[in-house]
Amino acid sequence: MAGNDYVTAFAPASIGNVAVGYDMLGLAISGAGDRVSARRVPSKGVSIAEVRGLDGNIHAILSNDSAENTASVAAAALWEAAGQSGGLELIVRKGVPLQSGMGSSSASAVAGVVAANALLDAPLDIEALLPFALQGEQVASAGMHADNVAPSLLGGLVLCPPALLPRMIRLPTPAGLSSVLLHPELLVNTAESRKKLARGYSMEQWLTQQGYLAGFMAGIATNDIELIRECLQDVIIEPQRISAVPCFQAVKDAALQAGALGSSLSGSGPSLFALCASGIAAKVAIAMEQACRGCGYECQSWVSSLAAEGAHMENAA
Repeated sequence: MAGNDYVTAFAPASIGNVAVGYDMLGLAISGAGDRVSARRVPSKGVSIAEVRGLDGNIHAILSNDSAENTASVAAAALWEAAGQSGGLELIVRKGVPLQSGMGSSSASAVAGVVAANALLDAPLDIEALLPFALQGEQVASAGMHADNVAPSLLGGLVLCPPALLPRMIRLPTPAGLSSVLLHPELLVNTAESRKKLARGYSMEQWLTQQGYLAGFMAGIATNDIELIRECLQDVIIEPQRISAVPCFQAVKDAALQAGALGSSLSGSGPSLFALCASGIAAKVAIAMEQACRGCGYECQSWVSSLAAEGAHMENAA
């Protein structure tokens, strides 16, 4: 490949935790994601030529400092581990809002490492890229959790408990179900949100949440929609985070009244998600948007299959 040729990778946004699985479950979504273009350069290291925002202009917040951007940190980790000669130059195009609860930092890390992988002399399998993407994600979230990285990398619904990393398992999902993700124009810093969580929980809380996680997993595996509805609940993390999202209760109530199986925060918020029958997904999205705007916040929503595509290569930039 000529030195001036860029390759471009896309990585989707994601829903972290999926209510029942804090730091253990993640779900990819369609329609929103980050793109990273990469090319080989003679000089060693990974640099960023530019970072552009949702509007296509130079990003107003993110800098070109390669030590601080999740895309360049992830790409550099892979490039160094592979012992490649020369280095990389990246162009980052943000398609996921910052501090949105949509896996913004993870999407950049995944797109960065997938683009770098395409330029290796011997590219790795996509599953082998997880440890390098996690190094990028750690820059933003100050933790080694994969509930956004794994679904952005693999697509679909992914089980990725910290105890099993780097192993991750893409789960089969029932046909006929969709996710709705709503992003209100609010900001929640993931790293700060994690610091505020309580460190101790009662045995009753722990057993209840474990029961919901097990029931949800069983419902997913057996296509038991009513079991999914009964178990899509978070009794530990959600109550601690909803105060940062003033429209939370109104949006959640609207989703449930419109027929959703359940609704909760996506990651640390402020985005919310709902799971529902595909046939009513558009109605659920409209109801959630109306409730959000009724609270005084502008918003955007996405409807996705539970089997949304993960990271992949696109045409040259």
